[in-house]
Amino acid sequence: MARPVVAIVGRPNVGKSTIFNRLIGDRLAIVEDKPGITRDRIYGVSDWNGKSFSVIDTGGIEIDGEDAILKSIRVQAELAIEEADVIVFMCEAKSGLTNADEEVAQILFRSGKPIVLAINKVDNMKRTEDIYEFYSLGIGDPIGISGSHGTGIGDLLDAVTERLPEPVEEEYDEDVIRVALIGRPNVGKSSLVNAILGEERVIVSDVAGTTRDAIDTPFERDGQRYVLIDTAGMRKRGKVYETTEKYSVMRAMRAIERADVVLVVINGEEGIIDQDKHIAGYAHDAGKASIFVVNKWDVVEKDDKTMQNFENTIRDHFLFMTYAPVVFLSALTKQRLQKLLPVVQHVAQQHALRITTHLVNDVVSDAVAINPPPTDKGRRLRINYVTQVAVKPPTIVVFVNDPSLMHFSYERYLENKIRAAFNFEGTPIRLFTRRKSENEG
Repeated sequence: MARPVVAIVGRPNVGKSTIFNRLIGDRLAIVEDKPGITRDRIYGVSDWNGKSFSVIDTGGIEIDGEDAILKSIRVQAELAIEEADVIVFMCEAKSGLTNADEEVAQILFRSGKPIVLAINKVDNMKRTEDIYEFYSLGIGDPIGISGSHGTGIGDLLDAVTERLPEPVEEEYDEDVIRVALIGRPNVGKSSLVNAILGEERVIVSDVAGTTRDAIDTPFERDGQRYVLIDTAGMRKRGKVYETTEKYSVMRAMRAIERADVVLVVINGEEGIIDQDKHIAGYAHDAGKASIFVVNKWDVVEKDDKTMQNFENTIRDHFLFMTYAPVVFLSALTKQRLQKLLPVVQHVAQQHALRITTHLVNDVVSDAVAINPPPTDKGRRLRINYVTQVAVKPPTIVVFVNDPSLMHFSYERYLENKIRAAFNFEGTPIRLFTRRKSENEG
């Protein structure tokens, strides 16, 4: 089930990023202490009253060129309209209603999308009166909030969740492997879809950001059913849209959330750039099985070490995804294409693998015997028992005497031992430490 998307839109300096951080809480902090994960995030997940939704911070994009600020405002608003289910339109009380606010309001109002009007920097009672002029926008009741103090955030979340669409149940059977292709523009995602299917089903162009909609394509191979989810390029053409490639993550995220396996497509001819790490990071954060697919391998000049050197480069750049296998191929010539689907099927099985409590406890007990937890101010971590509580991704809870004694490095050590024992190739493992309660065995 794909989460609905909430976009935060507004002119610069109204506090969009602060409110974004308020809405997602400390979720990003969970992944940011792992080596190799980029910290530049414009996407997070929020939960409120049992409803889960994705949040986009449009403040994460800057556009160069003439009239950059006005262009940025318009592009942010238009892209939010295109991708979001609910829009949080942010203004701020301190400077009052501006012409830029009115311009964004007109764009949003014409969209017909549900809009929540939030007025930030209402930091005291005097500022409360400043929100009334925003009624003139005709968008509805403005909600006074303070990003710095956290006031009004509950009211804002209430208003957002009231407007969220009902989740749509997945239409595919459980045994169907859903495969999302993600990657920056012009790495060959659509060509790869066509190569796998053996027919021209998707518009292909050499122009990055070719206009097309995202496409679901079911097919069957060797008795296994699949659905390919192609994360299409930008829907609108033109120079402004071509300079906002980061916004392609909006569509990629929806595909990632629906997928079992994510193919992170890399242009073998161009090599790895920072945007590849951004895109792969979303699949990792979502807990999806992943495969690095190095496309256009036919045009790369090679010797007997080229493939291994390229894989080593991937490992160096993606330290947080060492579990993901690498497949080299050419969508154009179909060179090595036959190797891809068996790997997809394998990592999908690993993603859904469940280990009995007895076996995982044996592995952790052996790991502790070999390398006992270090002491912290005279206190030592004691692991009581371990159990797998979920799959997709495999999620393991370690019950201990005091979770604060579980050092990150020791948690990583346990994860590595679990991987060594059960493989889990292609899938992240979620490891959580919990205090063992008195009434537990």
